[in-house]
Amino acid sequence: MSGRLIAIGDIHGCTQALDTILATIGLESDDTFVALGDYVDRGPDSKGVIDRLIALRSQCNLVPLFGNHEEMMLDVVRDGQPPYRWLQYGGVETLDSYRFAGDMDVISKEHRDFFASLLDYYETDEHFFVHANYDPQLALAEQPRQLLRWQKLTDSTPAPHVSGKRAVVGHTHDQDGEIFDIGHLICLDTYCYGGGWLTALDMNSGEIWQSNMAGELR
Repeated sequence: MSGRLIAIGDIHGCTQALDTILATIGLESDDTFVALGDYVDRGPDSKGVIDRLIALRSQCNLVPLFGNHEEMMLDVVRDGQPPYRWLQYGGVETLDSYRFAGDMDVISKEHRDFFASLLDYYETDEHFFVHANYDPQLALAEQPRQLLRWQKLTDSTPAPHVSGKRAVVGHTHDQDGEIFDIGHLICLDTYCYGGGWLTALDMNSGEIWQSNMAGELR
């Protein structure tokens, strides 16, 4: 793989933080940028985050993963399920960002196509990336979606994966805004929407970039 391998934690509608990090990183065409899921809900500008991610596809190799908040959103927007759970966990903020007024068509085809392109996992020679968690004994292609998207590290912190690769995850936020790193696993959800930081990490050099909701660098 040429270029840098950079992962970014849960964005949750925090466009100012994302814009600051992207401007600071200066992504190039041979860089791979892995977004760990949960782009929508809770923060103020989910639509803006999706706009930014779609634009990145022309700037670098974007690898967007599927988070549990995208699952809740698509259950409603795509599959017509009742909205109550999604609204309870940040869907109101997401709909507001799209200026929803009763018609789900406010979410454009371009955005729907982006959500349809999300991956459950991504792996390289030394790392693998999932949104939430994993079974250490199962190959990535065999992992249950419930585990990949929903199970917090506080419920079950997995052992090293059978592949020997280092896991990179989000989903389990650290309320102090700190990276959780236990060697075989690193979690980059540092609670941006709740007053912490949005974190991006160069997996090869170890360089870290962090910004808060106001777009201030740490």
